[in-house]
Amino acid sequence: MRLHTHEWGDPDAPPVVCLHGVTGHGDRFRKLAEERLARRFHVVALDLRGHGRSTWHEPWDLGTHIADVLESVEGPATWIGHSFGGRLVMEITAKRPELVQRAGLLDPAIFAPPQIARGLAEEELVERSFGSVEEAIAAREVSGGLVSTPRALLEEEMSVHLAAGEDGRFRYRYSQPSVAAAYLEIGTPPPPYEALRVPTLLVVGAHSKIVSAGESELYRAALGDLLRVVVVPGGHIVLWDAFDETADAVEEFLAD
Repeated sequence: MRLHTHEWGDPDAPPVVCLHGVTGHGDRFRKLAEERLARRFHVVALDLRGHGRSTWHEPWDLGTHIADVLESVEGPATWIGHSFGGRLVMEITAKRPELVQRAGLLDPAIFAPPQIARGLAEEELVERSFGSVEEAIAAREVSGGLVSTPRALLEEEMSVHLAAGEDGRFRYRYSQPSVAAAYLEIGTPPPPYEALRVPTLLVVGAHSKIVSAGESELYRAALGDLLRVVVVPGGHIVLWDAFDETADAVEEFLAD
């Protein structure tokens, strides 16, 4: 299944493919593309199955997500993945290494213990809707905990990612069952780190608990000088909480 795409830059420029995390959408890479990358690269960001304007139809397993992405992308590229998108980049690197020139992993969801993955999946299946855009912003601010996401970014996010239903309530443009399924997939073992030997940037949010110290060390042991680790301020959505630091790291990585 070909996925809905967001594109920036000259189609003849070197390609950069971006994969978002669960509950997200491809347009989350717009600021990175427009302000930093589109002058030199053709940036393509996909709406994963179950998200945005791509199909929401089952199945939602890793194999199907990978097949969708590979059907939607032509030829070798640099890949950037956030959260679940980072896990997909890892899977694609292991299965089709000839397609991955380098990998930028933004606080990737590499693995979650199965019991935690099941808990996240169960939580996701609880109906989530809002009476207004302001209510949705307030809920996101509370869920951020100690990390304060700039309000302007949240307002932009709601303008493109919230949709009013027939009942007048607002919901995000993603399928909650597809997200629950993705959480369960994160509870399965990732590819062997030895199968991921391409130049790799690992960006970790200082206040995020998604990437463990053990995972970073396993990556470093397997990749050696091919791996660059950058810790940025803020939480899990590093392109919101630490845009400049994350974008600087990506630009420097792509300039090598």
